[in-house]
Amino acid sequence: MALNPTTQPGPAGGAAAADTPAVELRHVSLAFDDKVVLRDVSFTLLPGHTKLILGASGSGKSTILKLILGLLRPDAGEVYVGGERVDQMEERDLLRVRGGLGMVFQEGALFDSLTVGENVGFKLYEETHRPLGEIRARVEEVLGFVRLGEFIDRQPSELSGGQRRRVAIARALASKPGILLYDEATTGLDPITAITVDEEIVKLRDLEEVGSIVVTHQLRDAFFVATHEARRAGGRIEVAPADAAKADEAEFIMLKEGLVAFEGNAAELRASTDSYIRTFLS
Repeated sequence: MALNPTTQPGPAGGAAAADTPAVELRHVSLAFDDKVVLRDVSFTLLPGHTKLILGASGSGKSTILKLILGLLRPDAGEVYVGGERVDQMEERDLLRVRGGLGMVFQEGALFDSLTVGENVGFKLYEETHRPLGEIRARVEEVLGFVRLGEFIDRQPSELSGGQRRRVAIARALASKPGILLYDEATTGLDPITAITVDEEIVKLRDLEEVGSIVVTHQLRDAFFVATHEARRAGGRIEVAPADAAKADEAEFIMLKEGLVAFEGNAAELRASTDSYIRTFLS
């Protein structure tokens, strides 16, 4: 199933050039009163690629997502989404840029009073004038992609934790974003259930070319996303270990007290001799 997500946000709501970074932070610093959260952080996310942001609690991981969404503004530095600088944008322009972003929260954040289908289509029902039949078809499409099509008319209370996270991914995907942001999407899930969520992240990246930033402290999940790829085979979708070239495309960022302590691929992270990284990986 090809979902055909939109291209990443661009100037005046149009599509950005194919070689324009999906997200870019340039020398970003941020402090809350006397507490420095980020110090001179820079990185680039290419379209259709993945950045995996690791670090201890309070290291600034989730703050980066809030800066990308324009919910926070840095004290210094610049933040770009699809080639547009968002840290100085007016709210009306931020709303347009956010239309090209999808967000998956730690607990899924579903509305318990709505059905699964209503949750997935919430943004389309509330913010667009598309015909109801067209929205229903889109909801069915994305729920099918995350293998939950038969749950469309159920209540969130009838789902397992892993199914709720996959519904949250479907909801983020419904508006066809070019970039998805995951904030601890597997936290609290058992390892087997977490893998089902990781597989959806991989599928969206490889089959739908959705750029992703994955914030997590779960090393198992980060390495799974980095070292696996999704392929279409005989009418089926399979997620399998990636070859070395594909695995090298996913880049890790390790934060330590607001600083970038490491940036590189999975093999380079595993080979690092830095004492902080060795402790974190142990």
